[in-house]
Parts: sequence; C-alpha cells; structure tokens
Amino acid sequence: MTSQTFTPFLAPRLVRLLPPPARVAPLLHVLPARWQRRLLEAAMVRVLATPLRDGSLDFMRGRRLAIEVSDLRLRWVLELHGDRLGVVDAEPEASVRGSATDLLLLAGRLEDADTLFCQRALQLTGDTELGLAARNLLERPPWESVPLGLRIALNRGARFARAARAARAAHRREAA
Repeated sequence: MTSQTFTPFLAPRLVRLLPPPARVAPLLHVLPARWQRRLLEAAMVRVLATPLRDGSLDFMRGRRLAIEVSDLRLRWVLELHGDRLGVVDAEPEASVRGSATDLLLLAGRLEDADTLFCQRALQLTGDTELGLAARNLLERPPWESVPLGLRIALNRGARFARAARAARAAHRREAA
C-alpha cells in the first residue's frame, strides 16, 4: 500500500479515535510556554535558515508578527533580533490566524496562501504590509532548503489533516 493511499484509507478510522482540537487545546497548554518557544524557535531556525542567511527576513527586524492557531488557542509573537528569529512577549503589529489544519496545509505546501486567504481560512489583521511580506517570503524559499525529515513530516501531517477534515465532513453528512 503506498503512502498516498494509506493516509486517506486510515484517516477516517483515526479521526474517530482522535479528539477534536478543542479537546486537545487544554493539553497543549500544560506544556510550559518556554518549551513551546524553544520548539518553535528550533523549527524556525531549520526552516528559515536560508532566508535568515541571505537577508530575506530583514523586513522583520524589530517588527512583530503573531501566528495564531485558532482551534488550539495557541499564539506566538515573532520578532527578528540580529540574525535570530525568536518568540517574544509583546503585542504584534500584524497577526496571521488560522486553524491547525489550514496552517499545516500551508506549511506542508498542499495549499497556497492566496487560496487560503480567499477562502477566509486564514485571516490577516493589523499591519497588512508586514503580514503580506511574511506570507510572500514563506512561499518563496525553495522547498529543498527545508530539511528532508521536516519536509516529510510536514507533508504527511498536511495530507493526514486534509484527509481527516474530509472524513469529519463525510461523518457529519452521514449523521445529518
């Protein structure tokens, strides 16, 4: 069985076993904020290594952008200090908000930002110039610059999230 058929086949069964994001959110808040920060910062260093090196992220210097995962009630404010993009405790100038599934689809490159924004799956508030610059940067780096293990994890996670969303929608239609 190939990985392309495995996830859609398995997703409906797993979705019934997994709690919805609203039930998972309180568990994620048990993880100390400093650990969340360290994990996010470590992931950003790996994913954004090329843009950090070549200066593509200079527009973020001293600017604050929030990433909000609405269904998990998670929010991180990012700021570039020197050559390090980090999580800070400050008010953002702009925010990008979406569900875990939609953000994962964007990160896994299964959906593009324009589609998600047009469908209102992602919302941009605050300084739109900053938010659009960040969005454009995330679509620009070559996928090959992301470490292979992370590309695989993002792609498989995004495929599972998409299959799970479809399975939940089908289950709701059957129940109606």
